[in-house]
Amino acid sequence: MNNEARSRANQSSEASEFDYVIVGAGSAGCVLANRLSADGKYSVLLLEAGPKDSNIWIHVPLGYGKLFKEKTVNWMYQTEPEPGLGGRQVFQPRGKVLGGSSSINGLLYVRGQHEDYDRWRQRGNTGWGYDDVLPYFKKAENQARGADAYHGTGGPLSVSDWRHADPLSEAFVKAAVETGIPFNPDFNGAAQEGAGFFQTTTRRGRRASSAFSYLRPARNRGNLRIVTAALAQRVVFDGRRAVAVEYLQNGSVRVARARREVLLSGGSYNSPQLLQLSGVGPADLLKQHGIDVVLDSAGVGNDLQDHLQVRIVMRCSQRVTLNDVVNDPLRKVMAGLRYALSRKGPLTIAAGTSGAFFKTSPRLATPDIQIHFIPFSTDKMGEKLHAFSGFTASVCQLRPESRGSLRIKSTDPTAPPEIRINYLATETDRRAFIDGIRILRNILTAPALKPYVVDEVYPGASVTSDEDVLDFCRNTGSTVYHPTSTCRMGNDPLAVVDQRLKVRGIEALRVVDASVMPDLMSGNTNAPTIMIAEKASDMILQDAR
Repeated sequence: MNNEARSRANQSSEASEFDYVIVGAGSAGCVLANRLSADGKYSVLLLEAGPKDSNIWIHVPLGYGKLFKEKTVNWMYQTEPEPGLGGRQVFQPRGKVLGGSSSINGLLYVRGQHEDYDRWRQRGNTGWGYDDVLPYFKKAENQARGADAYHGTGGPLSVSDWRHADPLSEAFVKAAVETGIPFNPDFNGAAQEGAGFFQTTTRRGRRASSAFSYLRPARNRGNLRIVTAALAQRVVFDGRRAVAVEYLQNGSVRVARARREVLLSGGSYNSPQLLQLSGVGPADLLKQHGIDVVLDSAGVGNDLQDHLQVRIVMRCSQRVTLNDVVNDPLRKVMAGLRYALSRKGPLTIAAGTSGAFFKTSPRLATPDIQIHFIPFSTDKMGEKLHAFSGFTASVCQLRPESRGSLRIKSTDPTAPPEIRINYLATETDRRAFIDGIRILRNILTAPALKPYVVDEVYPGASVTSDEDVLDFCRNTGSTVYHPTSTCRMGNDPLAVVDQRLKVRGIEALRVVDASVMPDLMSGNTNAPTIMIAEKASDMILQDAR
């Protein structure tokens, strides 16, 4: 849209004014909406491009499999062809609904390592060390196990133990211990290393998304307005001050003015996309698309990182897998009834039941591999489970060196952006997967799992050499859904936001979501994103005084 067309659209649009305008009702945006509206002093508008979180499968933990390719609540992005994966495109599901990706994700609550945050601080991001962020993890949390030095109770976000006794998941933990990996009762406690059971963002067997945890308690406040089906088209500037957000709803262009600040919480794909559409980004890119340059910010969309996973599928000798439940009509009905009556059973299974964190080399100070174990198997996540009894364990490299980029392809805000992640671009990344798969194979053949294992379905016994293992990774590796760092926090010329998450060179504009992470966490990203928003809320309110 050219400037004249924008002017006509603005003249005909509906305008409104709030103290804060938040773009994106995902893991971070829902936190901001709750905290900024809590004392009634400030008016807040929360804009979400997707619908309300009324899809029943959002609230059933195992429902993430149903939502994996559900267009009504999912942006359904794809990467560009990935050179390190043989030119394959990798599907990138992202939440497009109240709660964002926290409404469609695998529910695991993993904060990462203490050292992740200390590394942020050591890179010049004052106030983001582990001791600085721990209080915000605790503030957010309502830990089912109770409060201690690492956990809090009474917060909005329910964190619970899983509600389905599964012999395979227990056998995996025992097998890992048999190979020398220590048992760890709490991946989010004193240290991450070890084997154990994941906790999940659930409450009494139901998903505790950020929309459920933070937005529902706040939705009836008179100073908070929540607008769905509202696609942000651009941030409006007066000079270099953000003053409004232009959005499309029901075919009409509307303008929401911000008296104090505009807050972008669209996630690692949509926040940099909106900045670029608004004239904040690499000048050459903006000029290529005819966008007036508000600020030449070369770092917007740079430094994209994501976790890659490579899955090993095993054939099970006993009919104790979810495959067996789903493929048996009677057991399937019984599982549904059990969940309806008690909120327990197979429908409470998250994207990992048990798992492990370990080092592929003794020279490493902390684990570089995460294992997700799940008692079912499929060719691709979100597709039909195998007809045979099967289970899966996946290798995920925690701290990839590879970095990519996000770039707009056009001025159309509905057009998917160009996503390049550059998986397996470095030797460190490639080596981590080769070694990680070898260690995982040792676990899967340990005594505790022998009663359950028939054989390895894939990669299969014939895949043994480093070259063959790496080829398997290239041919089958997929995302673990953790994109970060496209609006990176820092002090260097390519950093997009400062330590208070303000966009450098722009007034009254912040980015608050996983895109501000200086680098990828050693774990799952939902809990850290909520922490970031909790901390940002305090900073925003402090700056408003």
